[in-house]
Amino acid sequence: MKLPDLDFAPLLEARGLTRLYAPGQGCEAIDFTLHAGEVLGIVGESGSGKTTLLRLLAGLERPDAGQVVYHSETEGELDLHALSEARRRALLRLEWGLVRQNPRDGLRLNVSAGGNIGERLMARGDRHYGELRETAQRWMQQVELDPQRVDDAPATFSGGMQQRLQIARTLVTQPRLVFMDEPTGGLDVSVQARLLDLIRNLGRELNLAVVLVTHDLAVARLLAQRLLVMRQGRVIESGLTDQILDDPQQPYTQLLVSSVLTP
Repeated sequence: MKLPDLDFAPLLEARGLTRLYAPGQGCEAIDFTLHAGEVLGIVGESGSGKTTLLRLLAGLERPDAGQVVYHSETEGELDLHALSEARRRALLRLEWGLVRQNPRDGLRLNVSAGGNIGERLMARGDRHYGELRETAQRWMQQVELDPQRVDDAPATFSGGMQQRLQIARTLVTQPRLVFMDEPTGGLDVSVQARLLDLIRNLGRELNLAVVLVTHDLAVARLLAQRLLVMRQGRVIESGLTDQILDDPQQPYTQLLVSSVLTP
């Protein structure tokens, strides 16, 4: 897979990032650099530390050691965990996005579909009701939802539709960076395929940088240009996605790949 043209300046860096709950549980000494427009996949079995790493990168949990460094267009290099709680929340709301595995955790179920999308726009200062509604309907159409359902509650949508609504809510502000935690988990195969095509196409259109956590190597191959393979809290292999999946070097990675490819 050919990498896109990336800015020379990094967008997000992990420097010695560590959060341990017990030996081998959590993540330890993680280093990597993410550039604009790049999709980085984090893969590994359950308990490998990939979700802990995602939470640290998104500012949802504090590390025991190390740094998460974000390169802001307006403020330069920011140490994420040295920022105030309010500033971290503002980053996640305005410049970043988070797509959760269970869309019900990423939506306000007592607010209409259009209201869910409009909330992030209002957080950056948009207030014109007609424009908010029009933008919400446009984004619903973009994620293959009927814009006439703009006033319907998310609870009336199917799981796949809720996930598409969460994606619209996340991307409406055109963030620079999006964290995705098992975005196709729990969906049937046909719904997964449509959703993956949607994520891939929107990512290209918006030049999104994405950190993608998944246990599904087929999802990683389709979406990610580069992979980190985690085991017992550490990165044991990293590189271009196709290189790792076609020619894994570490025995653990070989087992992961063969378990997917073997009927």
